[in-house]
Amino acid sequence: ILALVFLSAVLAPVLAPYDPSTIEDVMKTRYLPPSLGNPFGTDEFGRDLFSRALYGARISLSVGLLAMLVAVFIGTAYGAIAGYVGGFVDNLLMRIVDVVIAFPKFFLMLILVGIFEANIGVLILILGLTSWTDTARLVRGQILSLKKRDFVEGARGIGLPHRLILFRHLIPNAMASVLVSATLMVGGLIGAEAGLSFLGIGVRPPTPSWGNMVSAGQDALLVAWWVAFFPGCLLAITILCFNLLADGLRDAMDPKTLMRRYI
Repeated sequence: ILALVFLSAVLAPVLAPYDPSTIEDVMKTRYLPPSLGNPFGTDEFGRDLFSRALYGARISLSVGLLAMLVAVFIGTAYGAIAGYVGGFVDNLLMRIVDVVIAFPKFFLMLILVGIFEANIGVLILILGLTSWTDTARLVRGQILSLKKRDFVEGARGIGLPHRLILFRHLIPNAMASVLVSATLMVGGLIGAEAGLSFLGIGVRPPTPSWGNMVSAGQDALLVAWWVAFFPGCLLAITILCFNLLADGLRDAMDPKTLMRRYI
């Protein structure tokens, strides 16, 4: 299902039957119910919702994936340094993480988006900069365990510099857990972007995203239920798929599961 969603987003210019922003005769085309010509119906301006959903998938998936990369990069580097150095530096860095976690994340996003101009690039950075703490704590725990292993002691014994030990031996061995966390994070970030767009401070019309499409349909639920229903379903299905994919990756990378499978 995720492959189908990604393929639809990539091929949106080919698959979309109409321009997602074209407004024609509003009185004749507004709030048309789903049909063969308009599979998802039309919105209050007569725009084809199927076309807008395809282009909205591009925005929602891009924001979620790019924000995840920002969060994983910062969290991995931060947690690896804290876990490897240890001592006072570790305590100081983790107390900073505790302070960041103490702020309600969604309200912190609201404040930052309100301060800065809400374009897609800024939104990606804000989502990434407010979502790295869980990855940092996860990587720190992995590094604390791995740095006591024999292969790390051997690397120190032959005189490898700390930089090579950290980036060549420790971080690659911690990436399995990070991959599971990152997959789970994408669904959460897509939901966060949709929430911000629903409130009108994320991706703003006429640029389509699933969040602002649901927002546009909230005032017409009794008249045109399809305006909010279809983008809402796509949003829910995509987030659920990322969560299930993360669960599958966790089971596949669990050594105990692998051992049971081959015994």
